[in-house]
Amino acid sequence: MNLLKHYIMIFFVSMVPIVELRGAIPISQGFGLPLLQSYIICVIGNMLPVPVIFFFARKVLIWGKDKKFIGGFFTWCLDKGERGGEKLKEKAGKGLYVALLLFVGIPLPGTGAWTGTLAASFLDMDFKKSVIACMGGVLLAGVIMGVGSVAGVSFFNALF
Repeated sequence: MNLLKHYIMIFFVSMVPIVELRGAIPISQGFGLPLLQSYIICVIGNMLPVPVIFFFARKVLIWGKDKKFIGGFFTWCLDKGERGGEKLKEKAGKGLYVALLLFVGIPLPGTGAWTGTLAASFLDMDFKKSVIACMGGVLLAGVIMGVGSVAGVSFFNALF
């Protein structure tokens, strides 16, 4: 039962903005879960919100930007999405979908499926191509985080 709880936890952690799969895979390795199963669960969890983000997040953020308690945060999210989209468009030129894949795939702060999908939505990119690019990015980020996590846990175990 404890194993199931850990799998459910990493599934939901991988759905959380900012943390996403980048945080869920190291957590899975801290729990001692098998990497391949963790990777698959985290990829699914990270990709599950993508269609909702693409079609609805921008509308919700625009609706909430002038509301009393949430307006500041929603405005920040809108600005981040617009800046991310424009920066991606500037650097990418014709390789916009490859740039989106790399933006999502390189595990740096402020990048990931949530931000990448929001940027794709702001740029009115094709939904299907955007999802494929985000999926490629999530797969890449998962491999990078998996290798880093296994190495980190091995190093930590060797010290103690």
